[in-house]
Amino acid sequence: MSVKAVLMTGSNMGDREGNLSAALSMLDEAGRVTACSGVYESEPWGEMGDGGGNFMNQAVVLETGLAPEELLDVTQDIERRLGRTVKGEGRGPRVYASRMIDIDILFYGDMVVDTGRLVVPHPLMGAREFVLMPLAEILPGMRHPVTGKTVAEMLSELKDKCRV
Repeated sequence: MSVKAVLMTGSNMGDREGNLSAALSMLDEAGRVTACSGVYESEPWGEMGDGGGNFMNQAVVLETGLAPEELLDVTQDIERRLGRTVKGEGRGPRVYASRMIDIDILFYGDMVVDTGRLVVPHPLMGAREFVLMPLAEILPGMRHPVTGKTVAEMLSELKDKCRV
């Protein structure tokens, strides 16, 4: 069975666009990329403990036969192979760090997942313009399975905007 997973890739170190491109090509290990947004540049969101620079981000739609945690395992392996050394753990306020690549699972079909290792839909996506803008480019009508709001509605209601 194939599921439409929606991912967000981001990078603020080294060849940022090259890192996104490398991650995109490596995602074929998890399934088939069927759509991706343009690349967006944005200021860091949240507290950057290392004073990191601007991010490049891209939304990706992936048709996958992997279960949610299997997909997480593959994306984290790709992050490690592309030079990611620090990955945040847990929930709640945290200090973020610069990274070569970050791959977040935003949606996994219309499923709601909370395993302790993985929470989907991504719990902070509705507060992040750098996520909603590229997502609205390719999936404006996609509905959040908990709130029922479309991506376009979440973007239009967003109050905390950063420069994207």
